[in-house]
Amino acid sequence: MSEQPRVTIRIARRFAASAERVFDAWFDADRMRHWLFSTPTGEMVRAEVDARVGGGFVFTDRRDGVDVDHVGQYLEIDRPRRLVFTFTVPLFSTEASEVSVVITPVGGGCELVLIHHGVLPEYRERTEGGWTAILGGLAASLGE
Repeated sequence: MSEQPRVTIRIARRFAASAERVFDAWFDADRMRHWLFSTPTGEMVRAEVDARVGGGFVFTDRRDGVDVDHVGQYLEIDRPRRLVFTFTVPLFSTEASEVSVVITPVGGGCELVLIHHGVLPEYRERTEGGWTAILGGLAASLGE
């Protein structure tokens, strides 16, 4: 990473679904293409997941004729509690940041806390809004 100061984003959301079901949703490329990195006006043209530590993902959303890749590598997979991956959007920066997803059973459902480390301050609001929308899309994909 460069010498620019970075911020950490933290988003929490409760789900009625079990921790296992929410965790597994992060590895189903066919379902993920509808909620992870997709935009209302874009077209998801690529959704690939290699669900293993050292494996990764690529999601490409075509926005107004421009392909926007979202790329990451899995650093930690501890079902159903914790997922850690790098994250890069090469169109905007080649520097990778790190995202942790921590899932804790609560009642019959769970709470998910997403922590995105290494965000440039000028992208804070956009990143918070993006992850909030993504977790909303995840909830919808689970029928919530």
